[in-house]
Amino acid sequence: MLISCQIGEEQTIYSELVKYPEVKKCTVTFGSYDIVAELETESEIQMKELLSNKIRRLDKVRSTITLNTVN
Repeated sequence: MLISCQIGEEQTIYSELVKYPEVKKCTVTFGSYDIVAELETESEIQMKELLSNKIRRLDKVRSTITLNTVN
């Protein structure tokens, strides 16, 4: 997941993201997106709930892009 946040809030959002067990990796970056997070859930329904009800509702998150992968 690529996350854009309000200026100066990268560490705040990072600190919230790493609390979720579904967040396997999380990195603060520079450029078009502020945070790159790798997420893993058991089902698409769980992923939708994580994205819609938790991550996208975090205060100071401006936008997200989700990239689904298949192993």
